[in-house]
Amino acid sequence: MTRAIESLAAIFKNFVDKEPKPLLHVGEVMDLWTAFTAFHEAQTLYQVALNTTTDPELRHVLMNAFEGSKSDTKLVEKFLLKEGVPLPLVNPTKPISDPISVPEGVKLNDDEIANLIAVKVAASITFCAQAMSKTVRTDVGLIFFEMQIELMKFAAPLKNLMKERGWLRVPPRYNPPGNPNSQ
Repeated sequence: MTRAIESLAAIFKNFVDKEPKPLLHVGEVMDLWTAFTAFHEAQTLYQVALNTTTDPELRHVLMNAFEGSKSDTKLVEKFLLKEGVPLPLVNPTKPISDPISVPEGVKLNDDEIANLIAVKVAASITFCAQAMSKTVRTDVGLIFFEMQIELMKFAAPLKNLMKERGWLRVPPRYNPPGNPNSQ
């Protein structure tokens, strides 16, 4: 328990010290740029998915994902601009369209949408953890930590919906050779 308290004290010390923060290093800028671009790209994915599904529960999940992604993107954008870092170019937003009018051969089905988003969220959670581990500045690490927590809060209801609907893709069981319980 002492280690956890000492770690928290060290983190808080970084916020109360009057010492100037060092400039962002190249890795921090690259990770922030990547996060900004990936979350902006995710918004496009959510918009496309909203334009192709009629499932009310999936639409609710997608709207939550879209709003969360916008919030995370804005957090990174404000930080980068405050630090004097120019923003990367991103794609424009998609217009709203009627899911019924999208041809079947063009749109993803609900199972495909849910799995695509689940993979993207899982990759984003991992990315945030890696970015956090490389930061020198505590404020940058906390940005990635905050985004990771938001992603994990979103991932749980998505996983529950996927289980409920039979959309969750589970790999086969692994039975190591010689396991007495293998059949």
